[in-house]
Amino acid sequence: MQTSVAMTDIGRRRKVNQDYVYASDGPVGNLPNLYIVADGMGGHKAGDLASSYGVRMVVEAVERCADVRPALILQKAVRYANYQLLQKSRESEDYYGMGTTLVALSICGYEALAVNIGDSRLYEVSQEGIRQISEDHSLVAELVRKGELSPYEARNHPDKNIITRALGIQEEAEIDLFPFHVDRGNRYLLCSDGLSNMVEDTELCRLIQEEGNIYDVSCRLILEANRNGGMDNIAVVLVEIE
Repeated sequence: MQTSVAMTDIGRRRKVNQDYVYASDGPVGNLPNLYIVADGMGGHKAGDLASSYGVRMVVEAVERCADVRPALILQKAVRYANYQLLQKSRESEDYYGMGTTLVALSICGYEALAVNIGDSRLYEVSQEGIRQISEDHSLVAELVRKGELSPYEARNHPDKNIITRALGIQEEAEIDLFPFHVDRGNRYLLCSDGLSNMVEDTELCRLIQEEGNIYDVSCRLILEANRNGGMDNIAVVLVEIE
């Protein structure tokens, strides 16, 4: 069994919150639960619409899907959302070019599945420490994987916010699936780059491992991101395996 908390914050520099979160500890269609973070991109009117609409389309597709295999449910849902978001972007010049990152998680017993497109992240925090489960689809992340940049250089790179994949940009959404095992007592963090860019992984780990309920922990994560500058919107979904 798991419990969750979902929250967003506009940060200290932005006038519009383009992050969107969703969390259901109970069944959504044939999935036993569902957690999502999306970080929209586009103009003043488009980014917040892209993230909220993209998440709503994923949830709608999951609710309607007759398949029982989590991998196929999530794949179909994200592809459906990509198609719908692409159509929405063509309705108005204000929406042209809008898109969103998306990271989603579903847990069944001790097995879990995540789907990712863009640079919003999924972390696992256990007694052993923190590990990033998802892989960023960004320019600097690709350079790190090729060995052309160190993780430290990537964190401070001027192009670190350039993403290479997003929902609603191309006809076909290129997504990654991550199946993994979960353990009792672990906490799973889905977040936008407004958190991961502002708070080092080691500090994320320390804050999430601290005693306290996950609501208080989530508030402390947002507070720390804002203390460090709050350069972007902040999205947090924190899931605890009980």
